[in-house]
Amino acid sequence: MRIALLILIAAMLSGCGYNQIQQKDEAVNAAWSQVLNVYKRRADLVPNLVATVKGYASHEERVFTEVTEARSKVGSINVNADDPASLAQFQQAQGELQSAIGRLLVVSENYPQLKADQNFLQLQAQLEGTENRITVERQRYIQAVQDYNTYIRQFPTNLTAKVFGYKPKPNFSVEDEQQIQQPPTVDFGTPAAQPQPAPTQPQPAPAGG
Repeated sequence: MRIALLILIAAMLSGCGYNQIQQKDEAVNAAWSQVLNVYKRRADLVPNLVATVKGYASHEERVFTEVTEARSKVGSINVNADDPASLAQFQQAQGELQSAIGRLLVVSENYPQLKADQNFLQLQAQLEGTENRITVERQRYIQAVQDYNTYIRQFPTNLTAKVFGYKPKPNFSVEDEQQIQQPPTVDFGTPAAQPQPAPTQPQPAPAGG
């Protein structure tokens, strides 16, 4: 009798979406782990990047300080992806680090020898690859969260989710998603167009000449 009851309960849980909730929840957790991995990879590249640039541009102290502080802030956050406020704080810190790295790369434009340094070129390539990976893994996480949230809101799965305490998960904001898809780039910038002098008006011929 007990075995039959357990089989009946298992069948009921399966039919009401409990197992699928577990699968989708695990998919979200796995996708989040990948997001953290690629963000950590970016943070790990920063010290070598700063050291390389500093070897050629030691007086750019303000930029080095900004990057170092932004990296430190990222490392100090214990993010909880299920907490909207914590996730928003995490997003902001990562955005600040991305901006600081972008400013550091712009500095390199003033130092031709740095731009030719093989170590710098390798770090730049690794950073670009990491930024692309961040975009990919964030998008996968966004999709996993959307899939999970949509599923637990559907009837009758929403009843099961409510009984077992499964709630919708926060996601990356749209504004931040648009920003993060633009990896730090060096602005090779075309020179600003120089203003052209106004054309001189022809002078009238002197009378009676």
